[in-house]
Amino acid sequence: MRTFLTWILLISITIPAAAQKRPQLGDSALLTLVQQKTFDYFWSFAHPVSGLAPERTETPNVVTIGGSGFGVMAIVAGIERGFVTREKGLERLLKIVNFLAKADHYHGIWAHWIDGATGKTIPFSRKDDGGDLVESAFMFQGLLAVRQYFDKDTPKEREIRNKINALWRDAEWDWYTQGGQNILYWHWSPNQGWAMNHQVRGWNECLIAYVLAASSPTHPIAPKVYHQGWAVSNHFLNGRDYLGIKLPLGFDYGGPLFFAHYSFLGLDPRGLKDRYADYWEQNRNHTLINRQYCINNPKKFKGYGADCWGLTASDNHESYNAHSPTNDLGVITPTAALSSFPYTPEYSMQALKYFYNKVGNKLWGKYGFYDAFNETVNWYDHQYLAIDQGPIAVMIENYRSGLLWRLFMSSPEVKNGLKTLGFTSPAI
Repeated sequence: MRTFLTWILLISITIPAAAQKRPQLGDSALLTLVQQKTFDYFWSFAHPVSGLAPERTETPNVVTIGGSGFGVMAIVAGIERGFVTREKGLERLLKIVNFLAKADHYHGIWAHWIDGATGKTIPFSRKDDGGDLVESAFMFQGLLAVRQYFDKDTPKEREIRNKINALWRDAEWDWYTQGGQNILYWHWSPNQGWAMNHQVRGWNECLIAYVLAASSPTHPIAPKVYHQGWAVSNHFLNGRDYLGIKLPLGFDYGGPLFFAHYSFLGLDPRGLKDRYADYWEQNRNHTLINRQYCINNPKKFKGYGADCWGLTASDNHESYNAHSPTNDLGVITPTAALSSFPYTPEYSMQALKYFYNKVGNKLWGKYGFYDAFNETVNWYDHQYLAIDQGPIAVMIENYRSGLLWRLFMSSPEVKNGLKTLGFTSPAI
């Protein structure tokens, strides 16, 4: 006779994994679980030689500088949450910093992709085989937070501070004005020179590059580079209403939601203002517009609604795209809503519970939520991307404790750089 337990096991085997009921968790426990799983991408799946984060799960040797910058902040959050000890976290971060010191760089700026074993540049495209200023800005945002976190007077904590300072002082932000122009350029290569010719103008994810360039203790830009470069474009000032919500800056309907995340993993938008915008209002309203668009669902995609929202750059059923209300393919990307926890905690929690409890194992794997899904065409990604994973762990931590905001904003150079550009903030 089969035992009761045997029958239960047989039933569980015959029910599809995605349909099996998940254990109900309280809000705090669910946030911790998501943080821990997401953190583990940067801890367990890190490249064994460099400690840096692979670009995605299918390219384990191609490590990404920007995604790894998010990852070092996720490691700090993981230490605070007790996922790893301070000592083990410090050892891993020292490994990363030592590798970065020897990796290819271009006037102190790293490439977008590098080989995780050798540190050699892997071209991002035919002409993009040199320094990537914006990806490196994401890394320096993380490194400065790490430097501020390890503040004890011990040999290893002094060592990591000193090594981060050496990398920070070596970065030639002013070089990337292409001969002293009043704007930053995204790329430079010893093989291609300035052939990419990509100016960094707003509004998008790149604000942090200007903040760090102005904050540099050795190679700063002048304020006019910010005001005459970044703040001058056809897509900077907005001020119009979308779905009843005012948008101070950026594209119609705000563009993909990562604009509200990448620069603000360390840069604290609470009370942050300059002559152009209140950045808390900008990021919160951008998020609310994105969500309201999904609720209205003008294209009638399956699943969209108050519980299932979030359009940003990610994988999709065709390839990869920067999803937004004006570029909507029916693809929901969990990082969009989850990295918005500081701006819309109640709405982000609604989405988190839908992803975890309703979509279930179709969307959930070893490192938390897979990158994206499209219920209309019954497509569910099976990959993870570093640049989408990192903001989840970091922004949930900022929502819960403000840790990474507090660390980055405590940097004396950052305070000075923000003041130089005309920003005001309670943190400076």
